[in-house]
Amino acid sequence: MIKLERLEAVLLAALLGLLALAIVGPNVPQPAYQHDFSDQRVWFGIPFAMDVLSNVAFLAWGLAGVICLTALSRRARLNAEHLLAGLFFSGLVLTAGASAWYHIEPNDPGLGIDRLGMAIAFAGLLGMAVAGRISHRAGVATAAALLLVGPLSVWFWLISGNVLPWGVVQFGGMVLALWMAWIKPKEGSLNVPWAVVIAVYFVAKVLEAADHQIYELTSGLVSGHTLKHLVASLAAWPVFTALRAAALASAITRPSRS
Repeated sequence: MIKLERLEAVLLAALLGLLALAIVGPNVPQPAYQHDFSDQRVWFGIPFAMDVLSNVAFLAWGLAGVICLTALSRRARLNAEHLLAGLFFSGLVLTAGASAWYHIEPNDPGLGIDRLGMAIAFAGLLGMAVAGRISHRAGVATAAALLLVGPLSVWFWLISGNVLPWGVVQFGGMVLALWMAWIKPKEGSLNVPWAVVIAVYFVAKVLEAADHQIYELTSGLVSGHTLKHLVASLAAWPVFTALRAAALASAITRPSRS
């Protein structure tokens, strides 16, 4: 029988509580205006062009993170935090493609694909936070759980219309990340300021909610949803900065070949 440390036990209880909420919570329908985006301009034959093209920001940060990981030594790349960082950045690359696909023709199936990419990025991000604050095995287990529950919540929403399970995955994960921000980092872990990551995510959600208002305030220059993509991608910046510092340290300590 695996003996859990105190914080691991608390995390398990929190995850089980979120799972119970997703299962027995009330039915929450998808908002009727979900696909009603303000900026519907067509550029170069691309519908909803700004919302589509702004996903390049996710692609850029995702590729930057993956490239940064290759600068680590082979041994360092096998570290649980770095593996989960790889999952996060790979998830950003997938999110870029999935979100662009959805915004070309906004509908429920496309949104489902978009959310699958996000679920992978969430799994890597939260798993990384848990690995650096609680334990590597807890981080890997958390990521694995999200990789299972995330797609299941998307599938359940598509067949039932109940978006609550996905909401629990998304917002419950951010609450857990906020908790991680208050826990002292483990020695040698990535120095990611998780409070900054959460703040960026919060601003992105505000911009998303104010999609039409921002489009009107800027006289049709840019929409809140487009800005949401650009700002949300910046959540990768603190992770990338911490990973780059680890890569530089790895390069310094790596023995030279004669």
